[in-house]
Amino acid sequence: MHLSSALVAASALIASCAGHSMLAKPASRGNVEWWGTCAAGAGCKGPCDSPKASSPFNSIYNPKTYVQRGQELDVEWNRLNHPGGFVRMAMVPFDQSDDWASFNDNILKYTCYETNCGPANSSDTTFGHLNGSGSSPCTSTVTIPKNIPDNTAVTLQWIWYGGGIYYGQVDTSFGEYYGCSDMIVVGGPTSDEKPAPVFQGGDITYPNSGVCKYWGSNKVGDCNFGDRKPSPIDGDLLSQSLEPCMRGPEQKGAPFGMDSGSSSPDTSSEPASDSAAPDSSVAESPAAPEAPATNAPVTPATSDYVVTSESKCLARPSPI
Repeated sequence: MHLSSALVAASALIASCAGHSMLAKPASRGNVEWWGTCAAGAGCKGPCDSPKASSPFNSIYNPKTYVQRGQELDVEWNRLNHPGGFVRMAMVPFDQSDDWASFNDNILKYTCYETNCGPANSSDTTFGHLNGSGSSPCTSTVTIPKNIPDNTAVTLQWIWYGGGIYYGQVDTSFGEYYGCSDMIVVGGPTSDEKPAPVFQGGDITYPNSGVCKYWGSNKVGDCNFGDRKPSPIDGDLLSQSLEPCMRGPEQKGAPFGMDSGSSSPDTSSEPASDSAAPDSSVAESPAAPEAPATNAPVTPATSDYVVTSESKCLARPSPI
């Protein structure tokens, strides 16, 4: 049985609203229910975009990716018109990849979402300094741990959180987005030492710094929406998600638990340098604050408008 053209068009439209960011390289597991994107606000709660039982890695017909211990693995995602936030990368054995606690205990790296990418037009200030639309690829690397035995199947987890400007609302943050990629570790130098998480700061707004631009919270879990899932309403495409997560000003800072550029948790409450601040509307976050930062109040967000099918989802100007 074939879907009607109307249903296909509606599905594509909803997908364009629901899909906001995802791991592009190495290839993520993907999923069917959310058109490949795993958004906490849409009801996909991680830790991966699909459970291990549904991973293409299980198929004998799926080509396997092999990596070596100590290898700098290229990681890529597309900006997809969204400014700000952090990316967290963690790695666990494949058979533990349905377990949030395992990922939380094996974090490898934090970096900024806009590592080396930004808006297409840097002069567009409709949504603030360097917050305009643009979908160029963003890249980083992560080091494969040296304490993983040969022929171990592992899963790289990618999380985007703290991103901003939901449907043109400059004081709103997105929920969390998850992606996972499965691979096999073979060869390379060995070590019994478990690697400590590192933070590589600096983004399009604050280059060569120990901070990132973000909205809402700098802590994984604060915008997971718990067990809540959306209740879609006919004609209201935004009801497909619980987003936005929080309301509050654009901020800058390091991920929760990490000081600027350090490889270990820090309890400092000293704010990051403001030398690169684009304007006075940007609120500073301490390097390792209670999340969300106390000097940049944020509140749970509620949506006060409706996007209908007639609005074509992107009726509000980009970036969202």
